[in-house]
Amino acid sequence: MIELYTAGTPNGKKISIMLEELGIPYTVHPIDFGKTEQKEEWYLKINPNGRIPAIIDKDNGDFPVFESGAIMIYLAEKTGKLLSKDPKERSITIQWLMFQMAGVGPMQGQANHFIKYAPEKIPYAMKRYVDETMRLYSVLERRLKESEYLAGKELSIADIATWTWVKARSFIELSIDEFPHLKAWEEKLGNRPAFIKGSEIPKKN
Repeated sequence: MIELYTAGTPNGKKISIMLEELGIPYTVHPIDFGKTEQKEEWYLKINPNGRIPAIIDKDNGDFPVFESGAIMIYLAEKTGKLLSKDPKERSITIQWLMFQMAGVGPMQGQANHFIKYAPEKIPYAMKRYVDETMRLYSVLERRLKESEYLAGKELSIADIATWTWVKARSFIELSIDEFPHLKAWEEKLGNRPAFIKGSEIPKKN
């Protein structure tokens, strides 16, 4: 049993989708950003960084894991799924996972911030982060033109991690019509039952 602490963000949805793909039983604990629950002392004992997502593995001595990429690697290793044991294939998967963690997530996240939340509109910042997000999408397009999935012929943690962010582009109305392979990949994964169900976690009241 996994205890999942999450919210309805791309990073949070990574883990619920993965848990659905793996078929692991889990209990959802929604974190209320409005009440800054993620900064409360009880939660900081689970995730010292005060962010979501985080998990507690009840089957492993109440072991806590934080940071979405680290959680995904942990769950993949725990189950032997979505991350190859072959050293080269494993490395390719982790490379694309890190591409999302260090590139797509942070850059698109900054685009989200400056377009939707910044107290003043800063054209340079908005253009800077949108342009970089689109450049990263072009990298994904090139990869998916030659490969069915990011790490090769099979779905992996890299696909799940990246899909949640590409899907969230609608938040700032980014179009991927110029990237047909990326668009087809997004639609194909979006039709998987685990992606559909996991994307609804946590459910809105």
